[in-house]
Amino acid sequence: MALAKSLDDLIRLLEKFPGIGEKSARRMVLFLLQQPKSFSEALVEAIHKCSFSLFPCSLCGNITDEDPCSICNDPFRDRSIICVVESVEDLITLEQAGIYNGLYFVLGVLYSPLDEKEVPTQVIEHLIERVSQSDIKEVILAFSPKVEGELTMNLISSALESLPVTISRLSYGLPVGGSVSFADRTTLHAAFEARTCLKRGKSRQ
Repeated sequence: MALAKSLDDLIRLLEKFPGIGEKSARRMVLFLLQQPKSFSEALVEAIHKCSFSLFPCSLCGNITDEDPCSICNDPFRDRSIICVVESVEDLITLEQAGIYNGLYFVLGVLYSPLDEKEVPTQVIEHLIERVSQSDIKEVILAFSPKVEGELTMNLISSALESLPVTISRLSYGLPVGGSVSFADRTTLHAAFEARTCLKRGKSRQ
């Protein structure tokens, strides 16, 4: 059955979303067509605002509309701890769980030689600079427990080896092969509480 080109084009665009197949995309489009015109206009405006007003925080990489972001600017955060995560999605998951009150650093990618994925040198240098120039006492590596996560932890640990900070990782309370983004609050809390120290930092003067 041939669909109207505009209908088919929208379905193909929605199929590009993670976890959305052709049937789900078609349902979403048909839902949109059943809504008042004002709904579609509001949706378009919201997408436009996100596309043009949001950008990565210059300090941590969080998505924000102000720089530094609200987390980096929050005077009530524990500024002696920084949690390194793979993505903004992981950051949001930890924030919504309400179990962590320190700062963040978003890598954006995990090290995976087989997939030819590397953490950019400038990102590593930015992390080193932020840790060394701040009163950071502990760096928590909060990566999903899979091969890429292990390789990235080794990479970051080596990069921070000379700095007087404690380096820890989340406990294996997270299932091997699982994802930080899909872990529930209880699992995340247990993982944080039972995190393992990778390097003990020296006392700052």
